[in-house]
Amino acid sequence: MIRSYDDSPRDHAKPPVLAARLERRRRFYTWHLNFEGQEDVHRLAAEYRSALASLGEILTPIPDRWLHLTMQGIGFVGEVEETDVRAVADAARRRLADVPAFGLRIGPEVIAPEAVLLHVHPDGPVREVRTAIRAAIGDVFGPGQVPETAEGFTPHVSVAYSAGDGPVEPIARALSGLKTAAAQARISTAELIVIHRDNQMYEWDTYATVPLG
Repeated sequence: MIRSYDDSPRDHAKPPVLAARLERRRRFYTWHLNFEGQEDVHRLAAEYRSALASLGEILTPIPDRWLHLTMQGIGFVGEVEETDVRAVADAARRRLADVPAFGLRIGPEVIAPEAVLLHVHPDGPVREVRTAIRAAIGDVFGPGQVPETAEGFTPHVSVAYSAGDGPVEPIARALSGLKTAAAQARISTAELIVIHRDNQMYEWDTYATVPLG
């Protein structure tokens, strides 16, 4: 884990239940906002990958395909009934129909314990989507049975994961001269996915794509 050098929010790169327990060959149902086809987000991520390339194995850069904004977990495959997962997706369709699509500005970076993160602005619409998803989970499991907490959520997009223990100074130096513009994104769907970390980064299969209103 990279030692942090600043006082940025310590929500980590993933929700605690996922970061602590997602081992190889395990699968987890969770919600993300993804960036497929979002060329400006891919442009920004490529600039960060280029700036960090000289660091070698200190970091694992995230390819465009796996860029995402973590939202809300449901539970592990095999521990959650698939009928309940489908019911959550259906409930989310109803609730997210009332949440408008929105634009996001992504960047600049923060070096956090597990990743190089990009802040997103404004974060209010992202939180509104997460609130609707949490309500959908509560519709199925009960309002007191929603995994994770509503508090402590800081929306962000990771561009590289830590590959081991080490100081942040080389990363900070590599990024100190980076001159880049924030990326613009358009969010019109939320994805329910089945995620794993078999290959040093988070990868997934899409279970359901739910449009925003």
